[in-house]
Amino acid sequence: MYCIVDIETTGNGIKGNRITEISIFKYDGHEVVDEFTSLVNPLCEIPYFITGLTGIDNDMVRDAPLLEVIAPKIIRFTQDSIFVAHSVNFDYNVIKNELRLLGLNFVRKKLCTVRLSRRLFPGYNSYSLGKLCSAIDIPLQNRHRARGDAHATVLLFHKLLRAEGASAVFKQFLNAKSQEATLPPSLPKSEFDKLPSTPGVYYFKNAQGKIIYVGKAINIKKRVLSHFYDKSSKELNLCRETVHLDFEETGSELIALLEESEEIKKYFPIHNRAQKRNIQQYGIFSYEDRNGIVHLAHNKLKMVPNPLAIFYSITDCRQFLESLCSTFELCPKYCHLQENIATCSHYKIKQCLGICSSLGHLKEYNARVREAVLSLQNQKTDYAIRLKGRTVEEEAFVLIRENYYVGYGFIPTSENIQQLEELDTFLKPRKNTLETQRLIATYLRKNPNSVIGLEKEMMDSN
Repeated sequence: MYCIVDIETTGNGIKGNRITEISIFKYDGHEVVDEFTSLVNPLCEIPYFITGLTGIDNDMVRDAPLLEVIAPKIIRFTQDSIFVAHSVNFDYNVIKNELRLLGLNFVRKKLCTVRLSRRLFPGYNSYSLGKLCSAIDIPLQNRHRARGDAHATVLLFHKLLRAEGASAVFKQFLNAKSQEATLPPSLPKSEFDKLPSTPGVYYFKNAQGKIIYVGKAINIKKRVLSHFYDKSSKELNLCRETVHLDFEETGSELIALLEESEEIKKYFPIHNRAQKRNIQQYGIFSYEDRNGIVHLAHNKLKMVPNPLAIFYSITDCRQFLESLCSTFELCPKYCHLQENIATCSHYKIKQCLGICSSLGHLKEYNARVREAVLSLQNQKTDYAIRLKGRTVEEEAFVLIRENYYVGYGFIPTSENIQQLEELDTFLKPRKNTLETQRLIATYLRKNPNSVIGLEKEMMDSN
């Protein structure tokens, strides 16, 4: 048994969407055996543009039943039936979410007539309900009203059941492991099946082939699938427009992050919101106070004229200062990890030699501070980061010159690279930005041993 469903809503995504009308046809595969149609009072204002589309206004639903009144009938009516709709994930998830708010559980097997039509009736320019019905001579009356759209979907479903090869297709779509019910309505399953389970960058494209979203992943296939399971409004809008998928394997998460940043700035995809924010930078600097004590301190970068080191979050900046304090036995008070105190009592750093309570060790203390400063000034400016390749036959690298990101590349393991300049042959040049600097700095703090300097052998096949 099938229950063919259509709803009209207030048009506010999924979580904020309220049902204004619902129509359900119970269909046994040959004929309609029962029907339930009702307006619904959404307990909120219906936007003007929705009224313009559906004709349903606030006056029409004022005396209509609340969803909580008809919810038991919806559950009984659809019980032991397969839930069918045109773009099924929208109707199903709105109903599921509305019933969940009432404390009711709603789980049904699903079939999407958009996906079924693409498989069984290939070659049409559009699979929207109106255009598809017009193309295959299905009468559609009262468009954008629940009963009119649901009845047209019944007629479409009747044709789909009798299409050539329908039995195998329906069996596949109802197989829980096939993921057909999870994929966006306009996305062929072959597009999803081609994705690898490796690190890289992936692209969502619309019907015109335009990139509308770029993402990165450690496992491309798993990450793309998570978009389809996410029922937030922004994800549903993204999936509704997605017709094609593309990808590029990178071998490592760092290169995936860098390439994602590059591609977002290149294509400005409409559904990407990340990396459009301003990045706040912080700098570490030193100065000598009136008592002759050399301080290490941090501030926003625009307030630091000659930074010793640059960071992209206040947390990373303070953690780095803590590590300097610990390594060079400095005073947390004079590294500005503690303020407005007489003597230091930092919870992590215990080996302060008392400069905060006595100036007797001033000369020795300042020498240690200058040693810390010198360690920052002597940090490498030209180096490569060694990473996994896309296959076991290659390795990857990210190249930095004068502390600027210049690109990445892949090298066959059979190559024996001795000098940094030899990497240029394999280099894919990329732009240096604040975002790429932040990504590389974050990675290096977590993986300091991945750096290979100019004077060392780079990539030895042995």
